[in-house]
Amino acid sequence: MALQIGDPAPEFTLPDQDGNPVSLSQLKGKRVVIYFYPKDDTPGCTKEACNFRDQWSAFENHAITVLGISKDAAGSHAKFIAKYSLPFTLLSDAEPCPVAAAYGSYGLKKFMGKEYMGMMRHTFVVDGEGRLEKIFTKVKAETMADDILSELGLA
Repeated sequence: MALQIGDPAPEFTLPDQDGNPVSLSQLKGKRVVIYFYPKDDTPGCTKEACNFRDQWSAFENHAITVLGISKDAAGSHAKFIAKYSLPFTLLSDAEPCPVAAAYGSYGLKKFMGKEYMGMMRHTFVVDGEGRLEKIFTKVKAETMADDILSELGLA
């Protein structure tokens, strides 16, 4: 069954770019953006990350935590953060990507006639009570951060 607005956000603990554990429960009381993306340093994923970076002051001004999640390892995340000066945390959800699966963001994908299991580009906004406030399953990588701010009435 797919997650719905108002549902409790699935709890998780994942390593960040430095290998430190980050749990959603640690962030209770804060609004959190969780965005799932396929791979560090690829064209679409870079555009999405840079859009969050470019809108960082708006997220910071509204005390919104941003967490990017992919199946890449911590070292890859650290390089991606350094290369593009990303001011937010990236988390590693290693195959078979249990956290992404809990959010309905890991599954069968098709590319150039081939099917494979992979990370879906989905974004979730979790309110301070730990409930899903917004769900974006049709994500435009270039404008995701802008779209979130607009949807939340913060743009």
